[in-house]
Amino acid sequence: MIVVLQPDVNTASETGRKVLEYLRAKPGITPKVHEVTGTQQVLSEIYLVGDTSTLDRQEIESLPGVGSVVKVSRSYAVLGRHADDTRSYGFDYNGVRFDQESLHVFAGLCAVDTREHVEIMMKALAERGLYCTRMGAYKPRTNPYSFQGLGADCLPWVFELAGKHGIKVIAMEITHDSHVDEILETLEATGHPTGVMLQIGTRNTQNFELLKVVGRQRELPVLIKRGFGITLEESLNATEYLASEGNRNIVFCLRGMKTNMGDPHRNFVDFSHVPVVKRMTLMPVCVDPSHSVGTRAACPDGISDIFHATAQGVIAGANMVLVDFHPAPPHALVDGPQALLMNELDWFLADIEISRAAYLKRKERAARALAAD
Repeated sequence: MIVVLQPDVNTASETGRKVLEYLRAKPGITPKVHEVTGTQQVLSEIYLVGDTSTLDRQEIESLPGVGSVVKVSRSYAVLGRHADDTRSYGFDYNGVRFDQESLHVFAGLCAVDTREHVEIMMKALAERGLYCTRMGAYKPRTNPYSFQGLGADCLPWVFELAGKHGIKVIAMEITHDSHVDEILETLEATGHPTGVMLQIGTRNTQNFELLKVVGRQRELPVLIKRGFGITLEESLNATEYLASEGNRNIVFCLRGMKTNMGDPHRNFVDFSHVPVVKRMTLMPVCVDPSHSVGTRAACPDGISDIFHATAQGVIAGANMVLVDFHPAPPHALVDGPQALLMNELDWFLADIEISRAAYLKRKERAARALAAD
């Protein structure tokens, strides 16, 4: 059960304290407070852990300061969109808004290799009015002898270049809890020229101890990818580890599932789950066409599979696109065959605009149909 306080009430106020005291007095119930940051206000939500079957929902709703009471209907209590749950949710980070209505493109290098390539990428994004990118410093690899990323050594100049070109948010994968400290320390040392969204890769979706550590820090938001060999429900429950530790500034990423039924693509594209995740949770949803498709191959219509997969995600309502570009794919140290070319960037962005416009028209048409019922 979730007790949502009124917008002008928090648990530090006298009214909020009384609600919290009332709930704490209930036997077998442990209240946990979460703050939800909206576009114009911060809402306080109290999650009741324990046997809530004996609680009187109407009685709690009648308490001064209580706005509503939501009955939890999913195992991922914090992130789930429950029955009769009308809450909206999103978060702002470094001047960028992330919610289920927005759309941001994170184009960049799967793995940072040279300063020159990073600057070419960031400069191209800035010239097109984009302020988000992906830059991999730490890379988990299947083969232990493959390139593992430049690590902390590249962070100072990557952050410096981001600040130079006005990049506000960098999606950066981490594989160990020490990487969180390295990123935070480097941001502090460089004067916070940019922001970082910590990325949990598909291999670490069920690394629960890493999830707990990342969830305990509140400064950096998190992008977590669906596990490539587990169910959607299992991935969402894994994501709840982040939120249960206190950090609910999370974007959920669909990146394809590992199955030969997806051949000849690298993974089986799962972007039909974009609206499913938005219906089942409060999280913004990202799609990663590069790691789903894994190739720059094009159809007879001249449009590449990555473009087609991106369009599928965007036209279904995706809120973020994570995509690989590289100034010289043959020389990329990771995933060169799937990286799009720099001269395709304008085309790619224009194709997204077409798909986004189609989604908004579909949404408008749905609103008219529902209003007519």
